Amino acid sequence: MTDIAPNGNDVLFERRGGLAAITLNRPKAVNALTAGMVEAVLGQLTAWADDDGVATVLVQGAGERGLCAGGDIVAIYQDIPQGGARTADFWQTEYRMNSLIARYPKPYVALMDGLVLGGGVGISAHGSVRVVTERTRTGMPETTIGFAPDVGGTFLLARAPGETGTHAGLTGAHLDGPDALYLGLADHFVPSSELPRLVAALEDQSAEAAVGRCAREAPPSALAGQREWIDSCYAGNDAGDIVGRLRAWRGDGAAEAARAADSIEAKSPTSVKVTLESLRRARTLTLDEVLAQEYRAGLHFLTHPDFREGIRAQVVDKDRTPRWNPPGLGRVLPEHVARFFEPGGRELDLQAGGDLPVKEADHV
Repeated sequence: MTDIAPNGNDVLFERRGGLAAITLNRPKAVNALTAGMVEAVLGQLTAWADDDGVATVLVQGAGERGLCAGGDIVAIYQDIPQGGARTADFWQTEYRMNSLIARYPKPYVALMDGLVLGGGVGISAHGSVRVVTERTRTGMPETTIGFAPDVGGTFLLARAPGETGTHAGLTGAHLDGPDALYLGLADHFVPSSELPRLVAALEDQSAEAAVGRCAREAPPSALAGQREWIDSCYAGNDAGDIVGRLRAWRGDGAAEAARAADSIEAKSPTSVKVTLESLRRARTLTLDEVLAQEYRAGLHFLTHPDFREGIRAQVVDKDRTPRWNPPGLGRVLPEHVARFFEPGGRELDLQAGGDLPVKEADHV
């Protein structure tokens, strides 16, 4: 039986045997998350956590384009001139959902097929069974729109091998399935043609057994072969120095390093510097502490001109020519960055919905 979420058909919940399935159902928007969707998912996950009839939870996306392209940033664009209160509420609920997924007491299987960006990473990569395919294109592209990785993205990227997470966070690069596996954003490679068989197997088999039947050896990761220049160039805590080292690199990977420098310099300078500081701080924090840090930074971004300007340039007007303020990395001073980590008028409350019946879950 399929139960439709209270917010309409944007997210569907279904029970088949021991499997409880979440289907994000906005295919024309690549299943971008709305406030109603995350409220519904959080409520349903909380109920299923204590339901003895549910052995495994699955999240998947409707349509052929991807699991989830992120949050509904057009709604954020429209909310910023009104003060951003709706966005702040949305993030509160979304981050509670991210925290719950990371601590879920049952196998949480995420099919990271197609586009999995921003909020799509949050609803999938904190799970215990994360599946990528040959069609996966994932990443945290927030610096492109004048924002910084959130939904626990800085927690995940800060724990990637060497400085590969720093590279992914600052450039906002789209990563394929093998790169996602290498960075620690996923666990298993399953050909997209095998996904229907995997979902069917999850109805009456353990997640471990079902994935074991369908998983294949992944192709090699390109990032894994680029560690020399990535680790050397991205070391340190100054974004300007990082760009300088990328431009000066003359060893293997010089062309890739130059392209990375071009990419970083095209992003919001404020976003790049806040992202780098967020990644460095996240190395010693728990996920919930990182979510609180990201929430605090996010509220500051709501009052910074680059966030709305980035959405305008990329999504609203689509002219791809954002006018960043300030316009260069050298103009973003340490005190400007520090403000994004200072307490504002509101803090993240992960327990607002009460204690959750969850525990730490290991990856399968």
